[in-house]
Amino acid sequence: MDEVDVECPYCGEPITLVLDLSVESASYVEDCSVCCQPMLVTYAVDEDGGLASLSVEREGD
Repeated sequence: MDEVDVECPYCGEPITLVLDLSVESASYVEDCSVCCQPMLVTYAVDEDGGLASLSVEREGD
């Protein structure tokens, strides 16, 4: 598990997400810990096991 700091796409506050980099890619909905709005989190892992891409968007956009 790895922690990454991002900004909430709703309130703009910094939050920390915990990502499981043992999977090749993932997409899931997580509520902002500040404003409780649902965010769509999508990420991919490179061949070395590092974070290749990360997207945090408003759900439904």
